[in-house]
Amino acid sequence: MKKLTVLLMGLFMTATSFAQTTDSKPPVKKIEVTGTAEMEITPDEITLNITLREYMKNKTSKVAITTLEAQLQKAVADAGIPKENFTIANVFGYNYDQWWRKKKNDVDFMARKQYSLKLNRLDKVNAILAAVDDEGIESVNIASYTHSKMDEYRKQVKMNALKAAKNKAEYLLGAIDEKIAGVIEVQEFNTDQYSDVRPEMANVRMYKSADAMGAGVPDSNIDFKTIKIRAEIRAVFGIK
Repeated sequence: MKKLTVLLMGLFMTATSFAQTTDSKPPVKKIEVTGTAEMEITPDEITLNITLREYMKNKTSKVAITTLEAQLQKAVADAGIPKENFTIANVFGYNYDQWWRKKKNDVDFMARKQYSLKLNRLDKVNAILAAVDDEGIESVNIASYTHSKMDEYRKQVKMNALKAAKNKAEYLLGAIDEKIAGVIEVQEFNTDQYSDVRPEMANVRMYKSADAMGAGVPDSNIDFKTIKIRAEIRAVFGIK
């Protein structure tokens, strides 16, 4: 019995001694900082929705959707836009006079078509819309915009944010004559809210003047609004 008690006491003393040795290890000196970076880029992939509608030129004559579509298709081709960038997005239809719904005459039924036009700039839009009968244009809106190298730009901004964190740690420690000793931990915060931006519907009706219909419409030299990419990085660095 005495031998068992002595053995247990020996084990207890050994464990206590080990715990004291472990607890006496000096804490790691470290500094925690946050770095941020931003970048603004001009979109080079813009999707434009153009909706055309049939309308009554007078009481008996209707401007057909085929006529309007031909005008738009020719304008897109004349602007040098690839054929694959011009597609039909949706087709609609409604009765001009609900009381005559059962008749379904050509004059009574009004067709609408929505087209999707992919552009890298909006400089040709004025000329394209000017070539279409303005009464046949129901609405024009930007459906989405992005950049073809968005992933590359995002990576660059994140790297810049980490560099900013390191730079901050270095100058803060420099104030007390200390230096960093390598990174211990890096955490990325999801501050970039960009995701193939889809703005709210903003209808833009275009009314052509006589001059615009005659001599043509000059290209616009106004750039599209920029996309802001932002990154925030939390980093922990050791201190020498």
